Amino acid sequence: MTTKRSPLEIVILAAGKGTRMYSELPKVLHELGGRPLLAHVVAGARAIGGDVIHVIYGHGGEQVPARFAGETLKWVLQSEQLGTGHALMQAMPQVARDAMVLVLYGDVPLIQTGTLRQLLAAAGERTLAILTAEFDEPGGYGRIVRERGGKVARIVERKDASAEELAIKEINTGFLAAPARLLNGWLASLNNENAQGEYYLTDVIAMAVADGVEVATVQPAWEWEIMGVNSKRELAQLERIYQGNQADALMQQGVTLRDPARFDLRGELSAGRDVMIDINVILEGRVELGDGVEIGPNSLIRDARIDSGTVVQANCVIEGADIGRRCRIGPFARIRPETRIADAAHIGNFVEIKKSDIGEGSKVNHLSNVGDSEVGKTVNIGAGTITCNYDGVNKHRTIIGDHVFIGSGTQLVAPVTVGDDAFIGAGSTIARDAPSGELTLSRVKQRTIAGWRRPKKRGSTGK
Repeated sequence: MTTKRSPLEIVILAAGKGTRMYSELPKVLHELGGRPLLAHVVAGARAIGGDVIHVIYGHGGEQVPARFAGETLKWVLQSEQLGTGHALMQAMPQVARDAMVLVLYGDVPLIQTGTLRQLLAAAGERTLAILTAEFDEPGGYGRIVRERGGKVARIVERKDASAEELAIKEINTGFLAAPARLLNGWLASLNNENAQGEYYLTDVIAMAVADGVEVATVQPAWEWEIMGVNSKRELAQLERIYQGNQADALMQQGVTLRDPARFDLRGELSAGRDVMIDINVILEGRVELGDGVEIGPNSLIRDARIDSGTVVQANCVIEGADIGRRCRIGPFARIRPETRIADAAHIGNFVEIKKSDIGEGSKVNHLSNVGDSEVGKTVNIGAGTITCNYDGVNKHRTIIGDHVFIGSGTQLVAPVTVGDDAFIGAGSTIARDAPSGELTLSRVKQRTIAGWRRPKKRGSTGK
């Protein structure tokens, strides 16, 4: 006979103002690794199988729910911030009586799913489980007070602790798991008779002990799992820890990072074999790198796919693009959204490509701007070429056929089509379609004005 599992309802406390952040943005919306702090906590709640996720919000009003529009979350407003116990009270009326409740924190983003599973495994129908840790310098954390036999007796907050209690090194992290039916009774008995005038969630520990309920403790594997964010400095510290963890994971998968300390992944990376990433590279959104891809230093890649064997040289920006195999990009190239670059193409230094298809084997090597264009196979686009796609109101397409040669310093005024095998002379302005297989150019006849003299500024005596 299978025992029915109690539903797991997760309550995330995310109403804090974050005064020390010195920001109008709610603290839980500040970003870590390219995502809001709260998004990391929500992802962890989903990973451990929360049936219902409640989020307590307050400071910042509707900014917090609005940032997570479309996600299946139950939002609970804590209009007055009167402590952690008060925050949990706001959610409990919505929690099923037979549920197991897990309390998380919206500003503690790196808690690991393995640690949370251990915490849940320690809780039971007559057991409350808390996450504790031991610090040589406990600082502002509440202390775990134990009886002689080692059983947890209560938690004392730092501001209410005696000198003897302040010497305790085991601290309360705030994470707990307990049956809803027990929590409801304890929360109803909370008072705010303490140094801060708040309803402490930690007071339920002594109530559990008084009721004969076991208090089990679990400790995290890593100290950084329980680190919260209260300032920009702490946010920066967590960012480096988070990025270091991601770098370690990628290297274990075979990715070569020239310097893991100078690498940032602010999203998701799928990497093939023998991928090499140089220093100061930032990857954002969803990035896919095929086998043997090399990314040069100081490059930014966002929401892009780069296929096998392609080399991205230094100082490139690639966003929303699909790049084929064995291409060469950069240095100093900018590839903008909705660009598709076929196999073996070359996009060179100080070239910008936007919303264009570049055909197989084609080259745009120097100082050119190609936008809203379709470029065929084995096309050579000379230095300083511009597709003039904007007439001040609308964008227009430029169509360039296969095997076309476009001389340097050319302007292609869209809408315009250049036929297969056409040759465009350097320095031309092409405003009408250029036929296939022919030379088309547009130049005024060069002439020299005999006796011409450079104009002088008024009052100048120079020659």
